[in-house]
Amino acid sequence: MGEAINELYEQGLEKYKAGEPLEDLIAYFQDLRDRAPKNSAIWCSLAWLYLLSDKPNAALKAAQKSVKFDKQAPQARVNLALALLEAGKTGVREQIEAVQEVIGLSSQLREEIIANLDDGLGKKPDWKAANRVKNWLS
Repeated sequence: MGEAINELYEQGLEKYKAGEPLEDLIAYFQDLRDRAPKNSAIWCSLAWLYLLSDKPNAALKAAQKSVKFDKQAPQARVNLALALLEAGKTGVREQIEAVQEVIGLSSQLREEIIANLDDGLGKKPDWKAANRVKNWLS
């Protein structure tokens, strides 16, 4: 990731933490994606924002791109599992197993993923897919 893109990405995360509206964040990360179309982290963030915005098909496409560009990123796999659940598609178990394999050796990674799911549930309390994935990974 170029230094400028990295800084812009971090600024986007700060905007998210500050509670900016999802639509504004989506537009921000779409702009970043256009500047760095093969950046897994940007695709991962977009997938998350689409999931929070009840846009499962857009989330699915973004999550698939994120995993394509970084097969080892556990959050990308979690987002893909969530998007598959939300879109009513198959392949969820494969993603969960891949996440479990990557985070299996790292309690820190597991805690990070669970914290991200908790964050999502804080923004979208009745999110059934996030609760299911959290239970599978806990």
